[in-house]
Amino acid sequence: MALELKNLLLEKGDFSLTADLSLETGSLTSVLGPSGAGKSTLFDGLAGFLEPKRGTISFEGLNLAGLEPGKRPIAVLFQDNNLFPHLTAGQNVGLAISHKRRLSNSQVALVDEVLERVDLGGLADRSLSQLSGGQLSRVALARMLLLERPIWLLDEPFAALGPSLKRDMLALVKEMAADVGVTVLMITHDPSDALALSDSAILVAESRVEGPFSTQALLADPPDALRHYL
Repeated sequence: MALELKNLLLEKGDFSLTADLSLETGSLTSVLGPSGAGKSTLFDGLAGFLEPKRGTISFEGLNLAGLEPGKRPIAVLFQDNNLFPHLTAGQNVGLAISHKRRLSNSQVALVDEVLERVDLGGLADRSLSQLSGGQLSRVALARMLLLERPIWLLDEPFAALGPSLKRDMLALVKEMAADVGVTVLMITHDPSDALALSDSAILVAESRVEGPFSTQALLADPPDALRHYL
């Protein structure tokens, strides 16, 4: 198993969330559940922004408890794409390998290579204001690729895109994940996104994380908490 949560308890204020689950290496999993049910709390715990009150989070046998977020084998992409508007597309991607604006020739070559991979070849010097919403999402994905972390947490990163662009980005995530073998968890409130991305899903509802389930089966016959939300 790539990622295991055992007897996990996360607390944020007076809210608590429990989890026991295992996800296979290279799996793509949608994270479904009502608003406020704890999906972002789960991601905070996985990424290291919130330490568990009990239980363990492990990746391939390594206990992640106590590790700083930057030292975990996890990359996180939020809805705003985590991009810096004062930097060019290439400089934003380059942050994955260096916080210096001026990169070495070999580092520039790496940035150009990964931008080419997401169909942004030749756009390294573009300012973010010159890029479309879909292109901005591709810049963020290029940076995740260059980080070379084996787990990706996607927190509704494409929610602001139109249906066609969103389908393109989900297809790109699936393709990239298969190429590099990463394990992907994506929070979404859109059933069609879940079906497009993954065969498996986990449910966050009533202070618990459950699953994984078949995405199609879960959406075809959802439990009450998810049915009311949908």
